[in-house]
Amino acid sequence: MQAVTILGSTGSIGVSTLNVLAQHPDKYRVVALTANHSVDSLYEQCQQFQPDIAVMLDVPSADLLATKLKTAGLRTQVLSGARALEQVAASDGTDYVVAAIVGAAGLLPTLAAARAGKKILLANKEALVMSGGLFMREVEANGATLLPVDSEHNAIWQCLPVGKQQQYHYDGKGVRRIMLTASGGPFRDFDLADLEHVTPEQAVAHPNWSMGQKISVDSATMMNKGLEVIEAHWLFGLPSQKIDVVLHRQSIIHSMVDYVDGSVLAQMGNPDMRTPIANALAWPERIDSGVEPLDLISVGRLDFAAADHQHFPCLRLAYQALDAGGTSTAILNAANEVAVAAFLKKQIKFTEIPRTIENVLSRMTPNDGATIEQILADDTQARVLAKEFIK
Repeated sequence: MQAVTILGSTGSIGVSTLNVLAQHPDKYRVVALTANHSVDSLYEQCQQFQPDIAVMLDVPSADLLATKLKTAGLRTQVLSGARALEQVAASDGTDYVVAAIVGAAGLLPTLAAARAGKKILLANKEALVMSGGLFMREVEANGATLLPVDSEHNAIWQCLPVGKQQQYHYDGKGVRRIMLTASGGPFRDFDLADLEHVTPEQAVAHPNWSMGQKISVDSATMMNKGLEVIEAHWLFGLPSQKIDVVLHRQSIIHSMVDYVDGSVLAQMGNPDMRTPIANALAWPERIDSGVEPLDLISVGRLDFAAADHQHFPCLRLAYQALDAGGTSTAILNAANEVAVAAFLKKQIKFTEIPRTIENVLSRMTPNDGATIEQILADDTQARVLAKEFIK
């Protein structure tokens, strides 16, 4: 039995992970679940999986959850606060840590899991976007295992040579480039002028995937893909020039590796996050994920197009931040989080998301990001500047 902790269990990745775990009760046991403020959802998960520990981010939510669990006769211990997230991530009682908290809030508990030498199913992009060099050093120094759950990175990981999947900073010998596929989101066919008037409701209506609001907006701006470029750089040790983004509206091919001999290996499947989750959980074996088999006949065709940086300026900004190095990518991420939150509240237009990010990047001088304190300091300053610009 493998013990599993899920950071962010009520989000889309957490829910999908629990769906996979429920199909294999003989292999996995849930020991800890965490959530932000979704008391009712976490209560239902605790009823079904009966973890040892549940964590809520704030005290009132934790108190309410504890009362509900006690009334139901459940013995799950309830903790609260950011430090509690780090505690369960590093606990001796867990084997796998599913890092599924969205945004910068997931950085410290994921880093705690790395320092504790855990097997980390990484769905939180920000751990590598904000602190890539630092995070990878901690993974290697503490013998942690990093298993990518993002569908694109999981696809690349599956397409690398046998035996290379756990060689961090993969030397890239024989690899010409990797190609991350992107659906293009709901606005891929819009004229640039029309993007000024799109609404949050339109932005969160992704054509292929079921995701949370923030990630859905990131997909619409293609910042999601920009963050994945940064993440791929750290996972596979390739420079930005060897990481391409290709629009593929069907979301059937999840990414590809292009080799110097002319071979291109692609990982395919229905657009369902349970596939990469099951792959990472069972690696190097395979287990049933519950996903319907891919029917290529019904798919009929696969389309590809270039990712236009003029249409998707957030993608351009992500490449620029990666090439700038240091805390530039942490600054990029912080400004984006503030801008997306403002857009969802209808405080700014969709097209003002990249304008906000570009303004913040232009006003800050990044440091080398050698310590977590430096990273968090630049993250904080970027948020302040973004809010000032929006105001």
